[in-house]
Amino acid sequence: MSNVFLRNTGHSVFSWERLGNIKEGRGDLGEDMPVLVYRLMQFTMLDVLAKAHGGEQANEYFRQAGFLAGMEFAKNTLDLKTDFNTFLANLQNTLQTMKIGILRMEAFDSDTGSIVLTVGQDLDCSGLPITNENVCSYDEGFIAGILEAYTGKKYDVREVDCWANGDRVCRFNGIVVD
Repeated sequence: MSNVFLRNTGHSVFSWERLGNIKEGRGDLGEDMPVLVYRLMQFTMLDVLAKAHGGEQANEYFRQAGFLAGMEFAKNTLDLKTDFNTFLANLQNTLQTMKIGILRMEAFDSDTGSIVLTVGQDLDCSGLPITNENVCSYDEGFIAGILEAYTGKKYDVREVDCWANGDRVCRFNGIVVD
């Protein structure tokens, strides 16, 4: 049997179902794991990609992976048919329950769709040493994917504040690009 993840088909082969039945498979260990293990996988993968393709391209790959994850996350864990305030409240609750981070909306322009969000206690970077850089490219894509899944509009999301840059929350600006 071939490894479906290694096929170069030009399109995504990921689906939510490929995540499997974690409760069944990890009966004794459960669904939780330390953030350290998640970051170990994330940062070593980013390092390998950066060495092979350069830092900017590696960040773009992470953005794209985050986008795919955000789309699938939204479709499979959120009600995409509710009004905006209910959607945002559900998103906040889900992200906190799943220990991804504490989401807050700072601004939203209903005419343009522009949005400013913060994530506190971010899974990706809260507690990192200060390196004077924004490091949450995966989160940029993740948020863009969630917003597109809900609105049907393409978003460009960029991190403007980050723990690794000396801030205590990650702040993201999202604008509609269609």
